[in-house]
Amino acid sequence: MKHFLKETDFARSELPKLFALARELKRKRGKRGAPRPLEGQTWAMIFSKSSTRTRVSFEVGIHELGGNPLFLNKNDIQLGRGETVEDTARVLSRFVHGLIVRTFDHSEVERLAASGSVPVINALTDFLHPCQIFTDAFTMTERWAKGTTGAKLVESLRGRKIAFLGDTACNMANSWILGANLFGMKISLAGPKEFAPSAEFKAHLATEKFPGGGSYHFTTDPFEAVRDADVVYTDVWVSMGKEDEKQERIRVMSPYVVTAKLFAAAKKDALFMHCLPAHAGEEVTQEVLDNPRSIIFDEAENRLHMQKAILATLAAARR
Repeated sequence: MKHFLKETDFARSELPKLFALARELKRKRGKRGAPRPLEGQTWAMIFSKSSTRTRVSFEVGIHELGGNPLFLNKNDIQLGRGETVEDTARVLSRFVHGLIVRTFDHSEVERLAASGSVPVINALTDFLHPCQIFTDAFTMTERWAKGTTGAKLVESLRGRKIAFLGDTACNMANSWILGANLFGMKISLAGPKEFAPSAEFKAHLATEKFPGGGSYHFTTDPFEAVRDADVVYTDVWVSMGKEDEKQERIRVMSPYVVTAKLFAAAKKDALFMHCLPAHAGEEVTQEVLDNPRSIIFDEAENRLHMQKAILATLAAARR
């Protein structure tokens, strides 16, 4: 059974086909004869965390692929309360064709995948956000590999540098370290030393089988991180569940705001990316969000197309 719980659940050799499929699904959207590989299927969406882009993109994507999305929030089911995670997985596997899970504890998606008999997609945990990273990479290829497809599409990522600013111990930073190593990119992270990549994540990274081992560069100097960067990336400083730490986080991370001056220190054609929602005036200025090289809304749209490609690929692998 193929699942997508972390970036490396797709091998490098599988990426050209996946990215080409995302591009094809985007091109054919709304056109006669668009693929419907989920015809007759129901995919359950279990969301313990609220969402705008993730929920809408998955619901629309399942529908456009011919399937039926079944949304279940934490109040709709007994997951982890009146029923074990394992029993929930076994029961739902009798009803639906796949599970899309957005939750806090990463072990929940792992346990659902281990105990059920349908594909499981990680739609975000506090540890990783793989759908966003594949979407981001696909969005980059649209800028760097126009008119190409397949292997050349993915090859356009190799050797590129991404700089990640702010909370470098968050799920997006973790996922981008895995993604950069998978795609053959370089990654430099800048943030306060107390928000450096965690020991838990470093232990996980050591288990991944990247050529030469997984690597990244961490610094407390934001200008060092963005030097020669092809992409400058940031995320919110106060994630869901961290609201009580808001004032301290903003104080400690204030040197890592992506300002026009900091963005200008990257390559002259560097892109700015943010997985949204953005808080202008906190992790990034409005001036950078409005910059012509900010591609944040391309990212948001491409969640639909990349997630459709992931859904279609996992559904095909199950047959």
